[in-house]
Amino acid sequence: MSNSNGLTVTASTMLMPATLIIVIALVIPTLILLRYSFNAFDPLELMVETFTWENYARFFGEPYFQKVLLTTLTVSLECTIVSLLLGYPVAYFLATTKSRFKSLFVILVIFPLLVGNVVRAAGWMTLFGAKGFINVMLMRIGLIDEPIEMMYTTFSVFVGILCVILPFMILTLQGVLESIDYSLTEAAENLGASRLTAFRRVILPLSVPGIATGCIMVFILCMNAYSTPVLLGGPSFAMMAPALYQQVAAMSNWPFGAALAFVLTLATIIATLVSSLYFRRRLKALAL
Repeated sequence: MSNSNGLTVTASTMLMPATLIIVIALVIPTLILLRYSFNAFDPLELMVETFTWENYARFFGEPYFQKVLLTTLTVSLECTIVSLLLGYPVAYFLATTKSRFKSLFVILVIFPLLVGNVVRAAGWMTLFGAKGFINVMLMRIGLIDEPIEMMYTTFSVFVGILCVILPFMILTLQGVLESIDYSLTEAAENLGASRLTAFRRVILPLSVPGIATGCIMVFILCMNAYSTPVLLGGPSFAMMAPALYQQVAAMSNWPFGAALAFVLTLATIIATLVSSLYFRRRLKALAL
């Protein structure tokens, strides 16, 4: 690309400022944190510079931290699947509707993103608490005699995270579904296919890239969730991000906290790569 002065501006030159910012703000601190993960922890000196695998051995050797990682993976996978099942019909409606209120519908989807995670979690606490709206109403109409324990459970964390990630899934799917040529479904119906068959054989395969992108994005968000598990799960419910924060902030154990950070990062990357390969194979199979 050339400007009016005849100087040639290459793509690499245009990308250099953003690349430099990423290297300074992300890559270098990450490498420093990686080095910290191989240091040792001392209650008096806090961090002793050395090179040891002790922090990683501790993580994979203690059942508690293995359970924390398994819980994080399980909750993230469940939230991703449910968000896809709930978000796809909404995204399909937004992509195909001709209503003059479409902009309003999109705003309603985006609106939860304008509210902080802490505020949303506080709202769920007013619903799920022992004296929250749900328990009070159920007791007033006589369906229960004592409050149902909903707070500080896997269910409350699941609902809280799901409400955070659902708009991201809907908006990602909507963008892909709006780019589909829906005359293809009309052609399929003219050839004798039912609406369900046309959707399953035409629309669904063409929306696989959006499904892949949405699932990967919300899975990463779930894996790194912090405020929602802390507020709705309580001290007895542990996920990787809160456990990491506890090691660094509460116990000042930077080496082990850094190791937790890289285990979380590695688990997220592996799960993302596996899902990417799966969706890529699905795309190839649909193309044949």
